[in-house]
Amino acid sequence: MSTTSLPTIALLGTGGTIASTAPSNTALTDYSVTEGIQALLKAVPALSTLASIQCAQVFNVDSRNITNNMLLKLAARVNRLLNDDAIDGIVITHGTDTLEETAYFLNLVVKSIKPVVVVGAMRPASALSADGPLNLYNAVLLAGSPLAQGLGVLVTLNDSVHAASLVSKTHTSHVNAFSSHEQGCLGHISQGRLHLFQQPHRSHTSATPFTLKGVKTLPAVDILYDHQSAGLHLYEACIAAGTQGIVIAGTGNGSLSPQAEKGVRLARKHNIPCVRSSRTGSGIVTSSQYDARRGLIAAHALNPQKARILLALALTQTSDRATVQSYFEHY
Repeated sequence: MSTTSLPTIALLGTGGTIASTAPSNTALTDYSVTEGIQALLKAVPALSTLASIQCAQVFNVDSRNITNNMLLKLAARVNRLLNDDAIDGIVITHGTDTLEETAYFLNLVVKSIKPVVVVGAMRPASALSADGPLNLYNAVLLAGSPLAQGLGVLVTLNDSVHAASLVSKTHTSHVNAFSSHEQGCLGHISQGRLHLFQQPHRSHTSATPFTLKGVKTLPAVDILYDHQSAGLHLYEACIAAGTQGIVIAGTGNGSLSPQAEKGVRLARKHNIPCVRSSRTGSGIVTSSQYDARRGLIAAHALNPQKARILLALALTQTSDRATVQSYFEHY
């Protein structure tokens, strides 16, 4: 911690619902990103009782607009800040639609034990019952807590604390839209106190091999959704477009339709790795005795969108199937 009585927290704004307003205070959809990080800070004056805040606006967009290049920019900013002895933790405000992707990316590339907390809101700042202010308060409380050190990147909404590797958005509009499924959340924030029940078991941050040094762009990885009567044309299109990896949102335990299996064979001819994930939303995609022969990688606990993140980072390190498979088993 810093030498002052309060921790110093860097508050980074990226946009999202938490920074949005709608035409009326009863409107919960059709809103636009209008507020900067300074406005969010001003809206929650109680933050001054938790930490000394340093604000910066990295970008200010709906999270569906976030690109790989923006992730690289954000990660570089986070790592620079964490190298500063005066900074005790970081809070990042973010749109909820792709929040889990950004949080998981940072969980793999941030190289510090200092707390990094990603937070958002399900209702715009203009709503009668906006959830953003309390979520932000809890995020700063969490980032300033010594208990949060060494836990990897964390996500907090609706009083729950989640590990970035486990959490995903599971509802379109409820304020309790985020879940860590069978594994469960790490803890809760109640009455201004942090209560932790468990720690993340997957390796993260400084314990991963992923570094962004020298990485200017991420390998292109596409997600293809499998289904009845699926065609081969999407695989052909991906390969023709120059994709470097494919994640298949398969049925059940990563099962593939006949055309998806043909697509995998075609991709293998072009040395393009394919990951079997699941469209079900929870559960483990277990490794198959046939994966190595077919050149496939089992996603294990990662959903398709997180599998895309890990495969892209894996391809910055290696093209060896067994090594990439080990990444999916550990991170």
